[in-house]
Amino acid sequence: MLDFEISVKRYLGTGCTFQDLHFFFKLGASTIGNIVREVCNVVWEELAHIQMPPMTEDMWKDTAAKFEQRANFPYCLGAIDGKHIRIIKPSGTGSQHFNYKNYFSIVLLAIVDSNYKFVYVDIGSFGKDSDSTIFKNTTFWNLLQKNELNIPESCPILNTNINADYVFVADEAFGLSQHVLHPYGGRNLTKNKRIFNYRLFCARRYVECAFGILSNKWRIFHRPMNVTMELAVDITKACCVLHNHVREKNGINFQDTLSIDGLEDVNTTSDRGTRSENDMRNTFADYFSSVGAVPWQHDI
Repeated sequence: MLDFEISVKRYLGTGCTFQDLHFFFKLGASTIGNIVREVCNVVWEELAHIQMPPMTEDMWKDTAAKFEQRANFPYCLGAIDGKHIRIIKPSGTGSQHFNYKNYFSIVLLAIVDSNYKFVYVDIGSFGKDSDSTIFKNTTFWNLLQKNELNIPESCPILNTNINADYVFVADEAFGLSQHVLHPYGGRNLTKNKRIFNYRLFCARRYVECAFGILSNKWRIFHRPMNVTMELAVDITKACCVLHNHVREKNGINFQDTLSIDGLEDVNTTSDRGTRSENDMRNTFADYFSSVGAVPWQHDI
């Protein structure tokens, strides 16, 4: 059993192939593949409910408080982004997994807190799909639309009369909605809008850093996975919960966040949003340029 655990750790941590492990452990490549699949499934089943617990109102409030403390962004529940994970073309899939970067991939869509931990992941969408399409096909989006995620009600920001909703921050790939904010588009932006875009970027970078940590801790992501799509999904799910576990126990090496090998940006689209959704974004923009201003934002 110990040899099995070591072989899986070596596979995920070094990015070696089944053939490499075949020579090292004197086991057949197919046997090693079955071991990796079983261990990854057990890791997900045993750790997912611990490392990605059910979403409660208290959990969201705690997440928002830490985002405000660390990123100076009030009422932020998480940063959303999608990343391509390289795979060898699955047989019989045509161009479904071929992305705009000209390689085959599955997409890891994630929501990350201010501790660089995954709050929610959706893994396995086609590489050709955009972030917006993938997000709107997730169970998370469906629950968000039905108001079944236990998100706290809107209320005034501390020490102000500015009423705001709890929100997730994202890039231009995601449509603007009541609980999802993305940057203002265009070049000739007012100072308020430029400040909002910068403050939103400061909060959104947590998901980019989380992907960097994941990639550099589990170097299986440094090369295209030469496995079935189903096993690639299992491997990614296991690495996500292990990432949370290691993050909780050992913290991170800052250098791990500076590169994101094996993971690439998903192509972007942009939705304009309705009047009320734009009003909410304007509310945050006004807050960041008034009572919520920080000294260094004007210099940046």
